[in-house]
Amino acid sequence: MSYIVNNTATQVATGPVRKAVIQVNEALTGNIKVIDGITGTTANVATITNPTVGTRYEYYNLTAGLLVIASTTCDITATAVQSIGR
Repeated sequence: MSYIVNNTATQVATGPVRKAVIQVNEALTGNIKVIDGITGTTANVATITNPTVGTRYEYYNLTAGLLVIASTTCDITATAVQSIGR
């Protein structure tokens, strides 16, 4: 889990991700890029624009990792579940 508060690229996980969750803790004027990978700045999973507080986004079956980039100061939590427990 990563708590993200600035506009730098945050590598949340590398390798396969079964489920990725982006939780918006404070309203954000700007966007959040969700990338399946470990490099790059182009969102290939989603671009979340102007999300409201409390919004939760879920994505499944990423293959290379979870990279999150916010366009401005923010307050979000990104979680990556990489395996399914028994």
